Amino acid sequence: MAAEEHGPNAGEYISHHLTHLQNHPMSGVIDFSVVNYDSIFWALLLGVIGSYVLWRAAKDASSGVPGRFQAAIEILIEMVDSQAKGIIHNATSRKLVSPLALTVFVWIFLMNSMDFLPVDFVARVWEMIVGGTGGDTHHAYMRSVPTADLSTTLGLSVSVLLVCVVYNLKIKGLGGWLHELFCAPFGAHPLLWPVNFGFQMIEFAAKTISHGMRLFGNMYAGELVFMLIALMGSAAAFTGSGIALALGHIIAGSVWSIFHILIVALQAFVFMMLTLVYVGQAHDTH
Repeated sequence: MAAEEHGPNAGEYISHHLTHLQNHPMSGVIDFSVVNYDSIFWALLLGVIGSYVLWRAAKDASSGVPGRFQAAIEILIEMVDSQAKGIIHNATSRKLVSPLALTVFVWIFLMNSMDFLPVDFVARVWEMIVGGTGGDTHHAYMRSVPTADLSTTLGLSVSVLLVCVVYNLKIKGLGGWLHELFCAPFGAHPLLWPVNFGFQMIEFAAKTISHGMRLFGNMYAGELVFMLIALMGSAAAFTGSGIALALGHIIAGSVWSIFHILIVALQAFVFMMLTLVYVGQAHDTH
């Protein structure tokens, strides 16, 4: 008699949902040839959607009494612009940095918000698509929260680093920036040049890594909590403990979803603010 089929256990369920759709499985070592197709797809799609929303708001803006959509976008723009003015005092730089900060906030907010979709929804839809084309649905991986992928968040933070490098060169010039790299923070004595340069490189690396890791850690943990809550519902049955699990699933899911709204918005705001702070530091001279 054939062995009775059974569903995945808790470990297999979480492992499956935390596995990316990749060009080839990771071997446990650092491999820069691995590409997470799902993160790229959702990040690009949400970036296009966010850009379209902002473009539509600008296109339909009127000088008369604004509608609710225009008013909401104007409040968002004023919030970002006021934060940029408080950090970056160069009006010319703000013409680029303020729209950049707005784009960062909207894009990350949309990527974070994918965590509100039911845990199995995107995976099940993808499994039906793959299964419909003859694929093996058991191995149909699809993660829909790009910011729960470290490669995405570090990619964003490295992009911010490149912007900071550009503004260091633009504001201080090549000579001025090189002087700062080798003469700050301990002084211009030649014996201190290697120490100063080392501290500068450590500072750049620490800011970039912590910038990306902070966003990744919060979103990865939030995604994992949603999976654990989903497991409570899957274990429910028509027994006393099963009914308690079902009630716990509903209550915990509702509470965590409400709390997660704050996390989604807060993490987008924090990433935007750190972007402004780091670009603002590129304008400062020692």
